[in-house]
Amino acid sequence: MTGRPELPGELRSAAAHERAGTAPGEPFEIGYGQARIPALPGETFGAALTAAGVRSWRRTRFGGRPRGLFCGIGACFDCLLPVNGGPPVRACLTEAAPGDTAAPPEAPLPRPAAPPPADDPGPPRGYDVAVVGAGPAGLAAALAAADRGQRVVLVDAGARPGGQYHRQPPRPFGARRPEALQPDGTARAAEAALTAHPLVTLHSGESVWAAEPAADGFTLHLTGGGAVRVRAVVVATGAHDLALPFPGWDLPGVFTAGGAQALVKGQLTLPGRRVVVAGTGPLLLPVAATLAEAGATVLGVFDANHPARWLRRLPAALGHAGRLREAAHYLRILRRHRIPVRYRRAVVAAHGGSGVEAVTLARLAPDWTPLPGARHRRRLAADAVAVGFGFVAGVELPLALGCATVPDPAGLPVVVTDHSGRTSVAGVYAAGEVTGVGGARLAAVEGELAGRAVAADLAATGPAPATGADARLRRRRARLRRFAAALAEVYPVRPGWRGWLDGDTLVCRCEEVPLSRIRHAVEDLAATEPRAVKLTTRAGMGMCQGRICGPALATLLAAGSGAGPGVDATPLAGRPIVAPVPLGTVAAAARPPDPGRGDHGLDSPAR
Repeated sequence: MTGRPELPGELRSAAAHERAGTAPGEPFEIGYGQARIPALPGETFGAALTAAGVRSWRRTRFGGRPRGLFCGIGACFDCLLPVNGGPPVRACLTEAAPGDTAAPPEAPLPRPAAPPPADDPGPPRGYDVAVVGAGPAGLAAALAAADRGQRVVLVDAGARPGGQYHRQPPRPFGARRPEALQPDGTARAAEAALTAHPLVTLHSGESVWAAEPAADGFTLHLTGGGAVRVRAVVVATGAHDLALPFPGWDLPGVFTAGGAQALVKGQLTLPGRRVVVAGTGPLLLPVAATLAEAGATVLGVFDANHPARWLRRLPAALGHAGRLREAAHYLRILRRHRIPVRYRRAVVAAHGGSGVEAVTLARLAPDWTPLPGARHRRRLAADAVAVGFGFVAGVELPLALGCATVPDPAGLPVVVTDHSGRTSVAGVYAAGEVTGVGGARLAAVEGELAGRAVAADLAATGPAPATGADARLRRRRARLRRFAAALAEVYPVRPGWRGWLDGDTLVCRCEEVPLSRIRHAVEDLAATEPRAVKLTTRAGMGMCQGRICGPALATLLAAGSGAGPGVDATPLAGRPIVAPVPLGTVAAAARPPDPGRGDHGLDSPAR
C-alpha cells in the first residue's frame, strides 16, 4: 500500500494517521458473528470494533448490561471478548490477525476445546534484576542497572515499551512521523537502547501474576507461562485512572481519560465523534487536545475544581516553567478548536441504551455537591465521555511482596521508599507513580535512582556511597515531588461527589453492585470493614479485583460508617494473585518442586 492508507470504519482517525504518516500493510477482515469487520495490521480487537462503530461486545452476567472499552489499558476487564472459540481476551490489548473470529454479545460464550498439554517451561531463567513496568520509571531503571553491569529482564504488559505516557502506535502501522503524536522522543530512544543492550531482555505483552521469595532473591511468575529468578526487583507498575461512579458510568462510550487518550495515541482511533472531557486535574487538557487534533468534536472540558487554587501554590508552579508552557500549548490547541473550558462543573449522569447518547452536566459547590435547581444542570448530546479524577497507584505487586505502604493525599496506598527507591523489603525497589503520582519527569528520575541503587547494592558488599550524580538526581526528585504535592492540593477529590449517586448507581462494575446494596451492608449488616463488605456484597471481587471500584468503595465505607474522611483502600488492593490468570497457569506454577532442577513452586518452603 502506498500513500495515505485506506481507513475503513466510522471512527478510525484519518487525521491521526495522516499526521503520523502511517503506511500499514494491507487491511484484512475479522469475523464478528455474521459480520466482517475491517482491521489493520497491529490493530487491537477493541480498536477495530470501535472504528467500525461497534461499541459493546459483551453482556454482564446478571443484568445483561452492555460492556466495551473503558480503561483502555487492561486494568478493568470490561472489554473481555471471546476469540476463536477460546477464553475471552482483553480486547484493548490483544491484536487481531487475519482469520480471527470474535463472538458478538448475543452469542453464548463458547466452550473452549481442551488445550494441548503445555510444554514444561523448565527452570526459571536467571537474571540479576527484574524491572516490572516499561513506562518512564521502568525504562530509566532498566537502562541505569544494565549500564552498570546488571543482567536485566524488563516485563511489561504493553506491546511496546513506553507505558501510558509514552504510548506509541504499533510497529505494523509504519508511522514515519511518530513525533507528530508523541513529541517526546524518550520512549523511542529508550526502546532503541534497550533493544541494542546486551544485558537487557524484554518481555513485552506479559505481566507478573505472582511473586515469591526464592534462594538469594525472588521468583516472578509471568502470565505468558514460565517464570524468572532474580536477585532484586524494581517495581515500576505505574498507575491507572481514578474513576468515580455516577449514574450511567458503565454505559459503552464512557471511557477513563487515559483510556480515551490511549485509544487515539496507541491505535489512532477515536472513542466517539462528539466527546465530553470531564473530571479534574491537568490530564484533562492534553486528552482534549489529542482528541480534537485527531478529528473528534470535543464539546468541552469540565473540571470539578477551580484553577484559582493555584494562587496558594504559586512558588511551586513558578519553579516549573516547562509545565506552564506545556499547559499553555494545550490551551492554545483548545482555543483553535473553539473548545470551552469550564470549572466547577461535572458530568453527573450519562444517558443511553446500548451506549452513551447524552450526558448531564451540573454546576458544583466548592465541595463538589451539585447545586440545586434545573438552572444549574445542562444536558448535552454526546456519544463518548472521557472522565478522570487523578490516578490510583498500581500497588498490587509490591503488596504481594510485603512492601510497606502509606496513604497518599487522596488516602490511597503508595509504596514507602527511601531517597533511592529502596522499599521496606530487602531486594525490592520501587519507582514512579507506584510511590506517589507525580508525572513522567519525576518517574524517570526515580527510575534512574532505583536502577543506580540496585546496581550498586548488588555489586557492593556494604552500603554504596552516594555519588555526585545521585545527589543531583535526589535534589531534582525533591523539587519534582514538591510540584506533585502542589498538584494534589490544587486538584483534590472532594466528598460532594457522593451526591451524584442514586441507589441504583453501580459502584462495582464487574459484579454489578449498586450503591443501595452497599448501604444495606453497612447500615443493616454492620459490615463496615472492606473485606466484610466484599464478602456480603461481592463488591471488589470481579475480574478487575477492585482496581476500579476500590477507591470509591473505600470512601463510601468511611462515610457510611462515620469514620470521617479517612480512607484505607489497602485491604481492597492486596491479593496473592496479582493479575487474573487461568487456573491451569496457577496449577502449573504450584507443582511440587523438582529437587533435580532446584526450582520452587508456589507451595514450596521457599515461600
